[in-house]
Amino acid sequence: MAECVLQPIISAQKLSKRVASPEGELVLLAEVDLNIFPGEAVAIVGASGAGKSTLLGLLAGLDTPSSGRVVLDNTDLSALDEDGRARLRAGRVGFVFQSFHLLPNLTALENVMLPLELADRRDARAVAGEILARVGLAPRAQHYPKQLSGGEQQRVALARAFAGEPKVLFADEPTGNLDSVTGQKVIDLLFALNCERQATLVLVTHDEALARSCSRRVELEAGYLKHDTSHSMSPLPRAEEGRAEWTR
Repeated sequence: MAECVLQPIISAQKLSKRVASPEGELVLLAEVDLNIFPGEAVAIVGASGAGKSTLLGLLAGLDTPSSGRVVLDNTDLSALDEDGRARLRAGRVGFVFQSFHLLPNLTALENVMLPLELADRRDARAVAGEILARVGLAPRAQHYPKQLSGGEQQRVALARAFAGEPKVLFADEPTGNLDSVTGQKVIDLLFALNCERQATLVLVTHDEALARSCSRRVELEAGYLKHDTSHSMSPLPRAEEGRAEWTR
């Protein structure tokens, strides 16, 4: 009987990124090999300038490597042009950033609706309303980003990222602009949603609490992969948990 082999949802092979500088060529990332499997939660850590955000951008197809390749959900990103990569991201990938990246002229509801409308979802408003309620923001649905606290804005960003049910969620310092209490609430919600939606999670963080919540830790140093360690995760919230009271 043939053995079933789990295929990675993301595979990076000899991935490198180099850029020109006045001092000569600068190596941002050097021949990184990395396989990430469905359902994993992977924290990418390292000092500032280690290449963390560069790696995340390459894995997500937001940037192109100088050499090597990335295969995302059985698609070789090097075989796609910019429009092709954008279509792949729209259908299979979600993003959460440190600075929230909400559109200021759209309400919370409209920000969450946007990726659903771009995907021609006729139920965009209903789905967006449901997930805003899930993150505790139904009463704030008609508020604009400037009327929301930092924690509320990040919860809108989480709702938007998960609304399209992505296979992979990429997060770049999702708690970086939040105080420790609000950051922990966002971490709890992030993993509760991730558990519910069964997405693969890849995140860059300096937040040790967030890194410890992941099942795997990938450490970069000066562009090189230094350590790749799996460990026991902190218990993830059950679906009925992670619904803590939220305050501004």
